[in-house]
Amino acid sequence: MKKMTERYTLTSSQKMMVFVLSMSLYGLSNMFTELIPKLQLGPIELSVEYFAFIPLTLCILFHPMIAALGAALGEVIFGELMLGQFGGLGELEKFITFSFAMYVAGRMVSDPRNRRQVGIAAMTGVIIHQFLSSLVDIGKVWIGVEQLEAVPGLAESVVLIEGVGFLNDVLFSGILFALLPTLYLVPLLYGKIEPLLGIKPRNPGMKYEGIGFFRPKLILIGVLLLALAFGAESLSEMDINFAVWETDYADQYGSASIWISIGAAALVAVVTLLIMRAKRNKNKTVPGTENRPYA
Repeated sequence: MKKMTERYTLTSSQKMMVFVLSMSLYGLSNMFTELIPKLQLGPIELSVEYFAFIPLTLCILFHPMIAALGAALGEVIFGELMLGQFGGLGELEKFITFSFAMYVAGRMVSDPRNRRQVGIAAMTGVIIHQFLSSLVDIGKVWIGVEQLEAVPGLAESVVLIEGVGFLNDVLFSGILFALLPTLYLVPLLYGKIEPLLGIKPRNPGMKYEGIGFFRPKLILIGVLLLALAFGAESLSEMDINFAVWETDYADQYGSASIWISIGAAALVAVVTLLIMRAKRNKNKTVPGTENRPYA
């Protein structure tokens, strides 16, 4: 008789805790990237895109979909809304492409102790996100909803510019702030951070609940999400937008507004960790809960 593969599941409360933790930690890191200066070389901007190792680590160690959605929402809340810079429909593109890329990366790792799997997944996540974002930007110029400022009237040049930007983000931010930290943190934290949060580590080879990795259904969903992201961004560029929240809060208070957002994200992260620890200690004192798989 064929042995059934054990699936990795979390309770509803644990999913919520992972979601909030991912949201606050990535939102916190995203605000620090705002303080790092950018280098402009003509139409090419060299900058730290993001600290992708945080959502990558959480997606690999915990639940990929929950952690990915939490991280994407964290950037919206702490990096856009709290600074009064929310672009409405236009923000949907990055939310979709980033969360999908992090989800796929998390699904790729069956054994968090395997550095080869972790490294490939980390770079794949960054490449997928940057590739999808580049496709959206190229598509906007080619269909004429956005004029290319670098070379007016020469839409073909966007391919070169986006290609250089893609390589910069993958080779610079991807290696320094995604690959290397993730390679170090995932094997180090595996089996140690989960019990501290009241969650049992998943066994190597254990499958996640939901859609399988690289199944036709997942690829189809990726294509549909790309189309949705492109449509939302195109409508935004044509001034067909809604739910925009823009104030002069950031301009008025300068870097102080960023530090306020950092403080808010840090507070949410600390409170979430304390709640997870409290739940873990409570479960230890309740008879019959010692052998629960994920409690």
